[in-house]
Amino acid sequence: MTPAAGGAGPGEVKVTPVPCLADNYAYLFEQDEQIIVVDPSEPEPVLKALAGRRLTAIACTHHHWDHVGGVEALVARFGVPVYASAYDHARDRVPGQTVGLRDGETVSFGALTARVWLVPGHTLGALAWQVGDELFTGDTLFLGGCGRLFEGDAEMMLASLSRLRALSPETRLWCGHEYTARNRAFGRTIAPDPLPDPAGPSMPGTLAEERRRNVLLRWDDPAVMAWAGSRDPVEVFGKVRGARDMF
Repeated sequence: MTPAAGGAGPGEVKVTPVPCLADNYAYLFEQDEQIIVVDPSEPEPVLKALAGRRLTAIACTHHHWDHVGGVEALVARFGVPVYASAYDHARDRVPGQTVGLRDGETVSFGALTARVWLVPGHTLGALAWQVGDELFTGDTLFLGGCGRLFEGDAEMMLASLSRLRALSPETRLWCGHEYTARNRAFGRTIAPDPLPDPAGPSMPGTLAEERRRNVLLRWDDPAVMAWAGSRDPVEVFGKVRGARDMF
């Protein structure tokens, strides 16, 4: 699957990054006439990316305003369903949400199928959306980092990241923010990384690269364990995440 702006050819799945706000990303993923937007934080950039085409659905990774701020305007424009976690649905945390999803459920949009993974830690209702080899991680996993522990704890986030880390190395990561350069700079304070920072937009990354470079995914790496002074995965992860909070 190749990321590209504009429409997709017959039978082809494409992903279009849509920059929003200061450093957020929404994403369109599409096949044939099905166009789904992930995390529309504001409507105008999404409408521009649609270029007159009709939206099929809205998929949300979590309830924070900078990921759902454009939902109501897009629903008013297109009258489409809004998918987020069952946890958030029960608490009315995503505006306009019509469908609550549980861990491992799939959603079909015509011939296009997405699977959701419940990945609590940043929030308790966080989802990652997987479409083939494409993974939309919201604020759970970033290139070079992971989300802050606002509602969960280190053990919970470690379990969520462990699930994502176990996916195919070819999985391509589409994250909720452009934090990559800052995350890589932080990572080099813990373990060497000779590769350069991105000069521009960094999405997508690959899971294979993140397993090698992302110190928030390397709780069992000897270099990271040595830095943390522990071999306990939860303690190692917690110390690294805490250090990132202060960086």
